[in-house]
Amino acid sequence: MPPANAPAGPAPAAPAAARGTRMIPFIVGCALFMQMLDSTVVATALPAMAQALGATPVRLNVAITSYLLSVAVFVPVSGWAADRFGARRVFVAAIALFTLSSVTCALAQDVLQLVLSRIVQGLAGAMMVPVGRIILLRAVPKQELLRAMSFLSIPALLGPVIGPPLGGFLVTYASWHWIFLINIPIGVLGIVLVLRHVEEFRDQDAPRLDWLGFLLSACCLAALVFSFEAIGRGVMPAAALAGLAAFGLACGLLYVRHARRHPRPILDLALMRIPTFSISVLGGNLCRFTVGATPFLLAMMLQVGFGLTPFAAGLITFASAAGALLMKFVTTPIVQRFGFRRVLTVNAVLTGASVMACAFFSAATPVWLMIVVLLIGGFFRSLQFTAVNTLTYADLGQAQMSSASSFAAMMQQLGISLGVAVAAVTLHASMALRGSDALSVGDARVGFAVIGALCALATLSFLGLSPQAGDQLKQKERRNE
Repeated sequence: MPPANAPAGPAPAAPAAARGTRMIPFIVGCALFMQMLDSTVVATALPAMAQALGATPVRLNVAITSYLLSVAVFVPVSGWAADRFGARRVFVAAIALFTLSSVTCALAQDVLQLVLSRIVQGLAGAMMVPVGRIILLRAVPKQELLRAMSFLSIPALLGPVIGPPLGGFLVTYASWHWIFLINIPIGVLGIVLVLRHVEEFRDQDAPRLDWLGFLLSACCLAALVFSFEAIGRGVMPAAALAGLAAFGLACGLLYVRHARRHPRPILDLALMRIPTFSISVLGGNLCRFTVGATPFLLAMMLQVGFGLTPFAAGLITFASAAGALLMKFVTTPIVQRFGFRRVLTVNAVLTGASVMACAFFSAATPVWLMIVVLLIGGFFRSLQFTAVNTLTYADLGQAQMSSASSFAAMMQQLGISLGVAVAAVTLHASMALRGSDALSVGDARVGFAVIGALCALATLSFLGLSPQAGDQLKQKERRNE
């Protein structure tokens, strides 16, 4: 009961603010889903797009590569842009640019127009997701961050799973243009919700852009992502790929030297001195190998090995998305009960084991059993990413959130690309050992075993966490118990 002399005017503001805060994970999740979906849906439509644009599917693969390179180049600058121009303003502009470039992709009449549109789309995606995460980190209290992050892990996992079957469905029953046009309603809804529910966050003392750091980080990321993506596709000689990767590493080393001398570098390497941040980033990236590699390996096994259509294979792999949805309801109680360290160390092994279990699939395996395995695997992966993404920001202050979001997004991009590269190299190594140029089910099984083992190895990184790591994120729930 409020006191009799309590002011009546401001009372309604608190529930309204709370509703706005609760909407932010949903809003950022929509943007993340749109970006993750777009990065995977194109692959299925490449043959149809190539035929319409008068190119070959191999040549048109540049539409995927150009997007990934654009994201890699501009991710580091996202935190600075949010601080300099305002997170809300940059987020709205990024969603609008992503939606508009989706329209120009659909209207493209030749390969050059499509590639240019994809580059712009990648720039928008590089700004959209990290800046959206900055808004979430600054608006949501740390005690509620675990629940908020559970929403963000779902679209991150749904995109790679839904993308291939959705792309196959749209190409089969409509046209390839719709893989881009579906972004329009999502983008419009996102802009409306941001303008209505998100407040502006801006650093009044934002520094000038670290141009040298931007150029070095851009060259490093672009070279590494391209070399990772090109492995196994035969687009470049092995020596050229090795040289490109070496160039990327050299730029990375030069950036490290530069960042140590610059007062406000574009990527703050000092964040790696914070144990929860560094362990979450490094260990989380080993687990993140599964994000890109698992759908890739499943496509190879189910379509090439078992002879299923892309749409039928996509419907089976959708089970992992259902597991991710189920996770949302139990992540918070699990982490509250067992703590971040125990959940991450044990669940890394369980996640790896669920990936390795796919190696036992055969043409005679019942569909229901595949679905059950993928359902359980999706649950474990989503639990892992929710916990690790939350712990990443546990010990950071508000002033560090922008730089941390850019840094984490950059590492995630590398982790997903490297996961696909490791899977592709494993497939080709297995084929070479067999002395065959044709992919077999056995090659995919080796890929699942390697990716699952690498994911499980992340538990060694998480063992370095303090048993009390992330406890401050649970204080509110403990007080309410």
